Amino acid sequence: MTGLKALTSRGRSFLASGFAALLCAFFLGEHDLLRVAVLIAALPLLAAMVVARTRYRLSCARRLDPARVEAGSDSTVTLRLENVTRLPTGLLLIEDTLQYALGTRPRFVLDRVEAKGVREIDYKVRSDLRGRFTIGPLAIRITDPFGLVELARTFTVTDSLVVTPQVIPLPPVRLSGEWTGGGDSRTRSVAAAGDDDVAPREYRQGDDLRRVHWRSTARYGELMVRREEQQWQSRGALLLDTRRPAHRGDGPRSSFEVAVSAAASIGVHLAHEGLGLRLVTDQGPQHLTDKGVSWSLLDTLAVVRQSQSRSLEQGVAALRQGGGDGLIVAVLGAIDPEEAQALARLRHGHMTGVAVMLDVASWEQSRASDERFEQAQAVLTGTGWRVLRLPAGTSLAAVWPDAAYKRSAA
Repeated sequence: MTGLKALTSRGRSFLASGFAALLCAFFLGEHDLLRVAVLIAALPLLAAMVVARTRYRLSCARRLDPARVEAGSDSTVTLRLENVTRLPTGLLLIEDTLQYALGTRPRFVLDRVEAKGVREIDYKVRSDLRGRFTIGPLAIRITDPFGLVELARTFTVTDSLVVTPQVIPLPPVRLSGEWTGGGDSRTRSVAAAGDDDVAPREYRQGDDLRRVHWRSTARYGELMVRREEQQWQSRGALLLDTRRPAHRGDGPRSSFEVAVSAAASIGVHLAHEGLGLRLVTDQGPQHLTDKGVSWSLLDTLAVVRQSQSRSLEQGVAALRQGGGDGLIVAVLGAIDPEEAQALARLRHGHMTGVAVMLDVASWEQSRASDERFEQAQAVLTGTGWRVLRLPAGTSLAAVWPDAAYKRSAA
């Protein structure tokens, strides 16, 4: 019955014509007309049986390459359809489901898939917005070669595309000299302990070549590095201000999206420098998995949203409770002098504090910065923080070298 319901207008016309010819053949006694009537009536019925059977003998798989892309970059989606029956399919109308941010739904037409045949279809998706987007399910409409029957099938399999913030390559800036447990002084202290105190291990991709222990390398015939230096890995914290009242503008060019991109760029840059990083927002600490700081950070920032908080209090408390950070980088929206003072108190001893302050007034086409911005900047610089001013339309890479310098308050 399902196949009969799937008859197209042409199929119903054939079936009605066949029954009409059949009645005429009986009344007129025309045997040739009877044969024609049976043929016309049987054709849509046979088509319905074949298409109904074929519908559930198709398998589908989807592959994303890559499954994680930067905002504004393309990802290729490959659909693999396989006919697992010994009968060829008819015409296939294929439509994949996409979320609005990825573009219009792709539609394809396949003439047929032979018995045990495989077809692959590629199309590209792109989003200028961050996020985790679902692709699928795939819908297929199957028709017979004569267009008499049309049946639909929807597969349940879906896949996720992660669109990460834009990562801006940053120039190298020396910050490690003041990180807790890091810097050249720590390396020298380990080396000075003597070769007898070194417990080497085999070289792994990403290890600093300066840690190679040549005596052990010669002994074992493969690169070996000093194990002790692992314990002196530097630690740092990245604070991202996600408060809605602290940002201006909408869409990909808003100050909030610029802040997220800045946090991603700084986090990836520091992770590549070997920094053990943790992420904190005004909502508190954010969990990063062990699959790699860079990927985990980007996955987290891909889905971060603006909060309704009006204060940085929870973020500052999370930084204070975490402790052990030799470096704190704060990516800030609009803050007042009191919030700047709370941040300033986090810096102590040889800890390095870097504040990327977005000049949110420039997102409102204002020529002058907010007076509170100037006051907050003065508070931070007065306590030894390195402040980077980031107006609208300015690349983070252009101001990042300022992180190497301390400035005194004006």
